[in-house]
Amino acid sequence: MLDLLNDLLWSKVLIVVLIGLGLLFTISSRFVQLRYFGRMFRILSANQAFSRDKHGHLSSFQALMLSVAGRVGGGNIAGVAVAITLGGPGAVFWMWVVGLIGMATSFFECTLAQAYKRAEPDGTYRGGPAYYITRGMGAKWAWLAGLYSALLLVTFGFGFNALQSYSVATSLEDAFGIPVLASGIGLAAVLAAIVVGGVRRIAVVAEVLVPVMAIGYLAIALAVVALNLEALPAVFVLIVKSAFGLEPAIGGGIGAAIMMGVKRGLFSNEAGLGSAPNVAAVAYVPHPASQGVVQAFSVFIDTLVLCSCTAFIVLLGSVYQPGVTSEVGGVALTQASLAGHVGEWGRVFVSVALMLFGFTTVIYNYYLGENSLAFFSERNPLLIALYRVVAIGLCGWGATTDLGTAFAFADVTMGALALVNLFALAMLFKRGLRLMRDFDEQIAAGVDEPVFDVTKFADLNIDPQAWTLEEEDAQRAAHARLRTA
Repeated sequence: MLDLLNDLLWSKVLIVVLIGLGLLFTISSRFVQLRYFGRMFRILSANQAFSRDKHGHLSSFQALMLSVAGRVGGGNIAGVAVAITLGGPGAVFWMWVVGLIGMATSFFECTLAQAYKRAEPDGTYRGGPAYYITRGMGAKWAWLAGLYSALLLVTFGFGFNALQSYSVATSLEDAFGIPVLASGIGLAAVLAAIVVGGVRRIAVVAEVLVPVMAIGYLAIALAVVALNLEALPAVFVLIVKSAFGLEPAIGGGIGAAIMMGVKRGLFSNEAGLGSAPNVAAVAYVPHPASQGVVQAFSVFIDTLVLCSCTAFIVLLGSVYQPGVTSEVGGVALTQASLAGHVGEWGRVFVSVALMLFGFTTVIYNYYLGENSLAFFSERNPLLIALYRVVAIGLCGWGATTDLGTAFAFADVTMGALALVNLFALAMLFKRGLRLMRDFDEQIAAGVDEPVFDVTKFADLNIDPQAWTLEEEDAQRAAHARLRTA
């Protein structure tokens, strides 16, 4: 039954809805993900030098690293290899297409999360789909926000947290022979030390770990490309021809290429699931669309950079042969391919990369669960403490248990999570466009860094306490009003 539901959700319903809405967002926004691609780097360069502002709010860079920590995981290493094995090299092309479309979806969901964030008594922010459903769609939809939060807690806070710890523990056992029980205890202890400090400490850890693991994996992929530079044009031709069924002997033809590329792309970058908006909302930015632009870049990093790293490692190697049934698949194919390029230490490198990707996803999943609880209870210390104990315990227990059935169940709840969020995005799309146009108008008027004037959006039921701008940004807001007027 779980397999049937997963097939229905992920192979039929969600592929149509996610791509359909993604194309609507892309065309209606005049390809916002391409128009502001250069600005992604400018926004980050303005925030990257400072870990947080004077009030302790997270910066755009920290929010980006935290969202990348969640998006980047086993799907980037094992998932891509599976897509190539079952769908042929053409799956990579459709994965790129989904990534580009998903950037627009992520822009709108994260822009709305920023606009509808809530100011907390401790100086932090809370936000995400549950918050833009309640404030944006009205009190009559509070039940839908509650359903979303419950699904988020079950899927990420509990299910995927245990599953990721299993992934990390098995990677350590494969690479270094460390028993999974020891890994589970160690992982639970490290997670406890991190989460007790709340989202700020989680963000600080992600700010350090994510660039190290992403740059390290990118570096080894670039080394592989450099070693096989003469073969690179042929690989690109193979990917494109296979994507359109021009290589009939490869995989299952164009249908399998599209199916596997789309499915792996959606699983990997999470655009439209509503998970990243929970993180996007916690940053201090002068305009909601600024964080939308940054989070669109997060999808680019995940799908078009890191997933492509795995694709080139596999396709430039000799282990995978197009049109020939491979005896190895998943992470084993990536390991064997990298070992063929750089030697046997490549297997250990992939295991370590998978471990780091999995660990950062664990702390990200923990935060999503905590954020969902905060929606139900106004920062109840006892409830948060109980959740931490359960999450840490699941992390240790999950490392020693193969949770195949739990994984299938979590996939179903994640599909339901996506449908709730996509419905909300469709309902709030006009508001998202209005926020984007305000951003566009300020840039057209010559404002270098647009600022959000909450008084212009009084009809949107936005929390004004969450938009108390820093003195410098408030001055720029006044200047922006004059320029646009």
